[in-house]
Amino acid sequence: MRRSNIDRLGRAALLLAIAAGTGIACQQPPAPAPTPAKPPAIDHRPFGTTPDGVPVNVYTLTNAHGMEVRVTNYGGTVVSIKTPDRHGQLGDVVLGFDTFDGYLHNTPYFGATVGRYGNRIAKGRFALDGVTYKLAQNDGDNHLHGGLRGFDKVVWTAKTVDTVDGPALELGYLSKDGEEGYPGNLAVTVRFHLDDHNALHIDYTATTDKKTVVNLTNHSYFNLAGAGDILSHVLEIEADRFTPVDKGLIPTGVLQPVAGTPFDFRTPTAIGARIDVKNQQLQYAGGYDHNFVLSKAPGTLGVAARVTDPASGRVLEVSTTEPGVQFYSGNFLDGTVIGKGGRAYQKHAGFALETQHFPDSPNHPAFPSTVLEPGQTYHTTTIYAFPTPQS
Repeated sequence: MRRSNIDRLGRAALLLAIAAGTGIACQQPPAPAPTPAKPPAIDHRPFGTTPDGVPVNVYTLTNAHGMEVRVTNYGGTVVSIKTPDRHGQLGDVVLGFDTFDGYLHNTPYFGATVGRYGNRIAKGRFALDGVTYKLAQNDGDNHLHGGLRGFDKVVWTAKTVDTVDGPALELGYLSKDGEEGYPGNLAVTVRFHLDDHNALHIDYTATTDKKTVVNLTNHSYFNLAGAGDILSHVLEIEADRFTPVDKGLIPTGVLQPVAGTPFDFRTPTAIGARIDVKNQQLQYAGGYDHNFVLSKAPGTLGVAARVTDPASGRVLEVSTTEPGVQFYSGNFLDGTVIGKGGRAYQKHAGFALETQHFPDSPNHPAFPSTVLEPGQTYHTTTIYAFPTPQS
């Protein structure tokens, strides 16, 4: 697998480099500055109980500017992100539910950590070293987001850890050998940290005792306006190519240039500007549900996408070490899911930018590899940043 340079750098140096906006640095950090004022603690409160009696908590991360992120250890799920608009008014910009019960029933992965394999695997099977592994076919003929009981449906252990930038929430889960058909005992850690630049850092780490495949991502649905649809949001994706799909939304294996297609978001374009044009790829998905091949160097932390909502002025900038990002325009929402405040989530009520390796990579040797072997460490970083709103 193409790894980020993160494993080869000290975490302190990396976080210092990101905060300085310089990317990944190889220098040792300078002598520590005087101790700043103590950052806000991470609050935690009961959120509910699973049907088999396991208590679940929700954790609130708050920065010095009042931005707030709530995460539950059920599914490693981002429950809410409250960030200011151009008038300084905080608003929740992710879809979800007001209570824990909503996440137990009929949720389309709102805010969830998905795995072992985010996105689709064709026919629910793949082979490693001549052995074929069969997975649940929970999306038509295909396997989606880890199966019937993926990482989004388990209770993670949770603890607060101190970092050079303040406290972070660390969630852990051991996916046992054979779970959902995957080989190997996979130990996974996901760390959430909210910095004082209004950026949510998500770091994923995994190790295995047997050769396996892994592709972790977060599945938050964003709506920077807080309500309505997202078709007027303006999107830019740093990608010259995308992976076209068949009618089952499985990549064909081709890396197609975006030039001259409705998938060209190299310059800022409204999400709804071309979503209804006659195009087979859009018709297959009912909109956008495609992986974009990022132009940045593989394994390096770089900008993947930027979204602006003209109405509120809010901006979302996504950076990642991953080679791809799945842009999903909420095509399968149909009003049957009732979310926060009793709102019925209609088609295009939110969009997702799932940083990832490519869909169905285990069945496409030419794609960046998602194989993880014993002795290796899977480590990726994604940052969801909310810069100063546009005036």
